[in-house]
Amino acid sequence: MPEGTRNTEKRGSTRLRSLDGVRGIAALVVVVYHVSLIARPFADGGGRAEAVWNGVTESPLKLLFAGTEAVLVFFVLSGLVVALPLLRGTVSWPAFLASRLVRLYVPVWGALLFAVALIALIPRPESRVSSGEWISDANATSVTLSSLLREASLTPASYDIVNTLWSLRWELIFTALLPLAIGIAVLLRRRTAALVAVGAVSVVATMLGRVLSLDALVYLPVFLLGTLVAVRLEDIVEWAHRRPRPVLWTVGGTVSALLLVASWIGRPLWPSGDVVSEVLWGLAGLGALGLVLLSICSPGVERILSTRFPQWAGKVSFSLYLVHVPVLATIAFVVGDQLWWVVGLVGAPLSLLISAGFFAVVERPSHRLARATGRGVGLLVDRLRGRRRVDETVSAVDAPAAAPLGGRAPRLESPHPVRTDRRSGSRSDASDRAPRSEA
Repeated sequence: MPEGTRNTEKRGSTRLRSLDGVRGIAALVVVVYHVSLIARPFADGGGRAEAVWNGVTESPLKLLFAGTEAVLVFFVLSGLVVALPLLRGTVSWPAFLASRLVRLYVPVWGALLFAVALIALIPRPESRVSSGEWISDANATSVTLSSLLREASLTPASYDIVNTLWSLRWELIFTALLPLAIGIAVLLRRRTAALVAVGAVSVVATMLGRVLSLDALVYLPVFLLGTLVAVRLEDIVEWAHRRPRPVLWTVGGTVSALLLVASWIGRPLWPSGDVVSEVLWGLAGLGALGLVLLSICSPGVERILSTRFPQWAGKVSFSLYLVHVPVLATIAFVVGDQLWWVVGLVGAPLSLLISAGFFAVVERPSHRLARATGRGVGLLVDRLRGRRRVDETVSAVDAPAAAPLGGRAPRLESPHPVRTDRRSGSRSDASDRAPRSEA
């Protein structure tokens, strides 16, 4: 948990609580987005329905169901929050990696088993939904062992048992690349201009990825934006809370929100697939970053996000993200997607209820297991490091004193490092210190 920058534990806690609130709101947006995908086929063909659809999606109201863009908010949050323990040296890399893998995979496997149970118990006749649409193309009607194992590995590019797992694949890839991201951020820690420049390059990379249809360029730079913030988080928040800046936060929040859906607002001029539209979509990562910064810098936004419902939604957000699509898809196959409003009215509250149970039964125990795994791996790494240092010391003491060419025997160096006082030039023996436990 990040420490406060104004010597108040309460202030530091509030900032973190606001990030939980952002996560919760983003998860709710993703739920509404998937309901909108079920409704989408019935807004085609002209008439009032299509006019309403276009009017809503091509306006700032799109923020209410900007699902893919909300995932970018998750990515910025991951780049920020996941990097903090490593930046502060409170955990070793092996311990972090072991804990992170448990934290990701155990809930994913639980969600897959939940989805498989729904598919096995409640038939999904393809005739009940529109063909060629998200509900039919991205949601499995049957499951094989091989398809289950593929999705459980988080290695495929697309998923139809639990459709939302596509983003967890990028979380996994970023986890593997996290040392590189942290290395870049630490190298530039005290160079504000360089940090901003790398952030700008990341945004350009996302734009280029959209234009070239390269997903790695679209998503991975968004994680890096969060890590660049993490390395200067305390400085940023200290500056933000130095004095009230209501105009800045209002303007910054508005601009960030509009950047998040800029490609949609520009659709009347640049339709989907147009190069300009793709470039505008690339600005969504910058918008996601701005909204995350707003949540940790603006006192008013902090207070709103720290209220009860956003906090509860943040707590169960990962569970909600994992279970809501199987729930919505099951209801759509039962009642038919033409009753999409029934799917939304029943499926969204039911998803919230099930996510609370999933959190209690699967996700919360996975947190405990992840912490225990991280501690165990950390202790093992410390033990191995200690044994290696002892072995190196013994080898140095027992090494044979072979005579050099000049006939003079080599001097046996002390196994302990020699410290030189730079000011006096004096040398003093200093014993090795045991490595600090990093579990």
